[in-house]
Amino acid sequence: MLKFLPGILLLQVITVALVLMTPVNLVDWAWLRLAIPVLIVGLLTAFWFGAVAAHQRKDEISRLRGNHAKERETILMNAERAKAKIVKQAHQETLQEVRRTSNQAKIKVGLAFAAAAGIGGLLLLTQFMTLGLLMLTTASGALGGYVLRIRQEQGKSLLPWINNTTSSPHPLNKED
Repeated sequence: MLKFLPGILLLQVITVALVLMTPVNLVDWAWLRLAIPVLIVGLLTAFWFGAVAAHQRKDEISRLRGNHAKERETILMNAERAKAKIVKQAHQETLQEVRRTSNQAKIKVGLAFAAAAGIGGLLLLTQFMTLGLLMLTTASGALGGYVLRIRQEQGKSLLPWINNTTSSPHPLNKED
C-alpha cells in the first residue's frame, strides 16, 4: 500500500499545478489544454501502478512458492518418518509373533518328546523291553535331530563338516 502513496501524491500535485496554471476562461476547445496533460499524467501513473502491482504479485508468488515447497518438504519428511515408524513397528510385531509361535512350537515339541520318552519308560517298567527301548531311542534321536536343526538355523553348527564339504574330517567324505 505504501508503494502507491508517492505516485498518488505526485498525480495530485501535477493535477493541482495544471489546474492552477490554466486560464480563467476556457472557451470552445481551450479546455483540451487542461484535459490532455491531465490524461497523459493519469495514464503514466496508471502504468507505473501496474508495474508496481506486477512486481508485488511476482514477489508474492515467489514467496508462496517457497512456502509451498517448504511445506511440501515437511509433509514428505513427516510421511517418510511415519512410514519408517510403521515399517519398524510392523517388523517388531512380526518378530514378536515369530518368537511367540516359535516358543509355542518348542513347547509342543518338547511335550511330544517328553510324552514319547514317558511312554517308553512306562513300557520298560511294564516289561515290554524291546518296545520301550525302541520308543526311548526314537524319542531321543528325534530330539537330537530337532536340537541339531535349531542350532544350524542359529548358525551354531555342532558338526563342522556339514557346512564345509571340501575339507572335512568326516571319514565318508574322502577326497582321492
